[in-house]
Amino acid sequence: MSAVDKYVQILADNRAGKGTGIYSVCSAQATVLEASMLQAKKDESILLIESTSNQVDQFGGYTGMKPADFVAYVHGIAAKVGYDKENILLGGDHLGPNAWQAENAEPAMAKALELIAAYVKAGYQKIHLDASMFCADDAGDRHQPLADEIVASRAAAMAKVAEETHAAFCAGQPKPVYIIGTEVPIPGGAQEEEETVTPTTPVDAIKTIEVTKAAFEAEGLSDAWNRVYGVVVQPGVEFGDDQVFHYDREAAKGLSDEIMKQDRFVYEAHSTDYQSETGLSKLVEDHYCILKVGPWLTFGYREALFALAMIEEEMLAPKGIETSKLREVIDEVMIAEPKYWKKYYPGDAVVQAYKRKYSFSDRSRYYWPNEKIQAAVAKLVSNLKETPISLSLLSQYMPNQYNAVSEGTIANEVEAIIINRTQDVIGIYARACKMAK
Repeated sequence: MSAVDKYVQILADNRAGKGTGIYSVCSAQATVLEASMLQAKKDESILLIESTSNQVDQFGGYTGMKPADFVAYVHGIAAKVGYDKENILLGGDHLGPNAWQAENAEPAMAKALELIAAYVKAGYQKIHLDASMFCADDAGDRHQPLADEIVASRAAAMAKVAEETHAAFCAGQPKPVYIIGTEVPIPGGAQEEEETVTPTTPVDAIKTIEVTKAAFEAEGLSDAWNRVYGVVVQPGVEFGDDQVFHYDREAAKGLSDEIMKQDRFVYEAHSTDYQSETGLSKLVEDHYCILKVGPWLTFGYREALFALAMIEEEMLAPKGIETSKLREVIDEVMIAEPKYWKKYYPGDAVVQAYKRKYSFSDRSRYYWPNEKIQAAVAKLVSNLKETPISLSLLSQYMPNQYNAVSEGTIANEVEAIIINRTQDVIGIYARACKMAK
């Protein structure tokens, strides 16, 4: 059974009331991907990994990777950890004219169609069609959503290219499966303090499905429409710099009930980061069963490295041994190159300094590939390899990992501790989706 078939079965089981779901790892960070694969390997499950339209595109995106590069990168990590690449389902998130909103619709959509073709040709099989954003010459109130009919027409045009590309280059592989719709907030977390997050209305969710179905049929894409399995909605979960809006089952009940009236459909929930395990389980049970997680994964990785840097200071600085100064190095690099955080972190210098380190939106995730930061990480790892990590300090700063070492689950080794801390987050999702063994 292919990864696509297993994915479809998980969604069908969810609709049958089995409480199954699937989490989507939205990260290009190598340790996060390694930890995710080790979790999936332990669980004997498939693993859904997604890249976003601004992260990976035909020009390289902000990671410098084109779709084929990202596939090779992911498969390389799978080979390293001994995880079968055939169990990896690769997805493209928010694929559409997102990165080219400043251009007029015609050139922006031309690039979006190239983007879709590049993703499908590279072997991505789960495609989120999202043309919900205004292009420069689109008419309408920018404070209101772009007209459903325009969004649907553009989504259908992208699906047509996906189908044609698959037939030309990937005929021996399972056909693409699709997600439609978009969440109300910007991807990656809210930027401003909010009082509450209102779930999508059932009427709006069903209209998205109906209008998009009509657009697919107008393009002669009835077969492709039968492989649209999910719609992105806002179930009322979100996070900001230091706030989390937790799932309210009652507030989203009408939306949850409505999807069961639709053939085969489930919901995909974005920005599920930092929810409780109980909340995530309820989301899955209520048919928001594709759970996107991104910043929380690199936040957990960052927490691991910060904790280890503090252990390093406690252990080695009093002995006169040069330490990595990892936390200081990261902040210096972020201040010198503010483009990935400046507009997302409002406030005075003190507030911004705090957010650079500890914001839930975790803009520091964009900086890990930086050479200075990589050198500091290497120094940290080297130092903690040469001097065994104090168990009492591990208990102080990383109690979960202290317990894992005590139980014999992991060795008292720096790389194993980093992976294990990152897996703390992934394990929450695996259990909530009933994927954990």
